[in-house]
Amino acid sequence: MKNRIIAVTALSLTLGSLPQLAQAEASAIHDPYIEGFKAYAQEVKKVSDELYSAANAYATDVFKTERKAGHIGNPLPIPKAVKVTDGVYTVVGSMIWHTPANFGLNNNLSFIIFEDGVFVFNAGANTALAYSLHQQIKAITDKPVKWLAVENDQGHAYLGASYWVDVGVKNLYSSSLANDTFDSEFTEKKTEWSERVGKNITNDARNVSDKFTTFEGELTIDVGGGETVQLKDFGPGHTPASTSLYIPSRKVLMTGDLGFNERMPVFFKYTDSFAWADSYKAMLDFIPEDTLIVPGHGTPTDMATAKKQMYDYLVYLHNAVQKVVDEGGSVDDAIAIDQSMYKDRPVFEQAAKNNARHIYQEIMNGSF
Repeated sequence: MKNRIIAVTALSLTLGSLPQLAQAEASAIHDPYIEGFKAYAQEVKKVSDELYSAANAYATDVFKTERKAGHIGNPLPIPKAVKVTDGVYTVVGSMIWHTPANFGLNNNLSFIIFEDGVFVFNAGANTALAYSLHQQIKAITDKPVKWLAVENDQGHAYLGASYWVDVGVKNLYSSSLANDTFDSEFTEKKTEWSERVGKNITNDARNVSDKFTTFEGELTIDVGGGETVQLKDFGPGHTPASTSLYIPSRKVLMTGDLGFNERMPVFFKYTDSFAWADSYKAMLDFIPEDTLIVPGHGTPTDMATAKKQMYDYLVYLHNAVQKVVDEGGSVDDAIAIDQSMYKDRPVFEQAAKNNARHIYQEIMNGSF
């Protein structure tokens, strides 16, 4: 906050009835300014209960102001939102891993402007990113953000959610599995993103999973003006829980992490690549061919390109690795499969061999 100055004697007259500092501290995430006033309050308590009450009240007021703002600071220098079609925008994240240089923005953050308000897809990796996205939204429309949905339980989808709660968004949505996973693994996820992106930028993230409305399979949301948003879980993909967002009236599908465009798909230990292909096929069967695609990673594209970039890659690698297994080949033979046609995709060097190894292990372990 600007010009944080306290005139203690005046505050003792005006703020003495506010809640105690300890109550604010119970909810604060180690704000150094509030921490400083906590120490100051303890010092002046030795001199005057009146001064102690004033210091408590001021710090509580600061805490409430900060919380209501969601984030205090300047917008981050993130990419400008790309217009996909009328009223539909996406900020295309970095094509590499989450790092301090990209502020944890290595997925796409999207928003749709409806008659009654704005729908945001993905909360961002931290409150600073969420705030920065919000500033871009405000530069385009004066309509309030009314809805938020997240693609999965990963940090860049969820950790910024507390910002949106703090600025008054009431309608938050997630698949049940993603919300349960994020809730149970919040501490680990926050620690990992703090270490990879930075403690200062991640520090004020809070677990607000209790604020989410959860669904199984599909949820249709009335967003006014005769339009609806359909949240669909087509099945496991990059992560076990994967939400896509479909807007029939705009002919737009935001695939979440089911879809990668340009960037090389990445398999984690919990990724079921065969289920991913099945889920993507289910998505293809559900969506009209003239639908515009906003992938979880990469730039917006058409349905044919999206299929080639993601589904066709999975099918190619599944078939190639299966051939290695059928011929009695080893994991080294699987790793040696020619994937050079994809070498221009970001993170190819880090992902290609691991993807082949992952599929080989899935086949050999019978886990598909």
